[in-house]
Amino acid sequence: MSEGVDPSTTGEAADLGTVFLVGSGPGDPDLLTVKAARLIESADVVLHDKLPGPEILGEIPAEKREDVGKRAGGEWTPQEYTNRRLVELAREGKSVVRLKGGDPFVFGRGGEEAEHLADAGVPFEVVPGVTSAIAGPAVAGIPVTHRDHASSVSFVTGHEDPTKEESAVDWDALAATGGTIVVLMGVGKLPAYAAELRDAGLAGDTPVALVERATWPGMRVATGTLDSIVEVRDEAGIEPPAITVIGDVAAARDRVVEFLRNDGGRGDDA
Repeated sequence: MSEGVDPSTTGEAADLGTVFLVGSGPGDPDLLTVKAARLIESADVVLHDKLPGPEILGEIPAEKREDVGKRAGGEWTPQEYTNRRLVELAREGKSVVRLKGGDPFVFGRGGEEAEHLADAGVPFEVVPGVTSAIAGPAVAGIPVTHRDHASSVSFVTGHEDPTKEESAVDWDALAATGGTIVVLMGVGKLPAYAAELRDAGLAGDTPVALVERATWPGMRVATGTLDSIVEVRDEAGIEPPAITVIGDVAAARDRVVEFLRNDGGRGDDA
């Protein structure tokens, strides 16, 4: 169990349920951890995002599912509501799974929820998941690191807190660092950060790949260069959720894609 608050000091320890902040992985139910699957099955309530794969959500009985997800540019549940709901359910003595796509602590707001639960004196446990930042490119045949191409990898969110006055992402530094850049939740803002990286000196012919719905049914991959990727995105109709991979490793996919297709690869090129 995550430390932070000893529930025995609240006077409510016997009545409190436990909240499990669970990563569902990139979407393929076979990539759920054994612990995640067990907790989902035994939970009284599952509060889930939009990003756990449809097969995973489809196996959860409707009567114990609550959708608290967000869609880029669409419907959304305020984070304050989710925080409040987790505490309410735990105080009712329920076992609660807060199910997130990927890993709960990789751009999943799991840290904020953990802090809120700790402040409220609610016992909780963090259950890591396979992050889509690595798994998404991998199932598309793209290694995020490679001895010949990238000795470092940077993970970036393409969807920052909209209340910030300016971006906290230093695109100049990322362009100068080299290696691989993986952008999560960034397909909508692709034109902006592609331009930022070019202005920062990253070559226009740098390979780029977009992986849509990685490991889900209907996964698609589209490839291009920093100069062409926005046009590629538009022509292919790539939509969220999608991961952007920028760097030479994106071109390494060409050497393995035929093998993936012939040996049960899931995705089709867009």
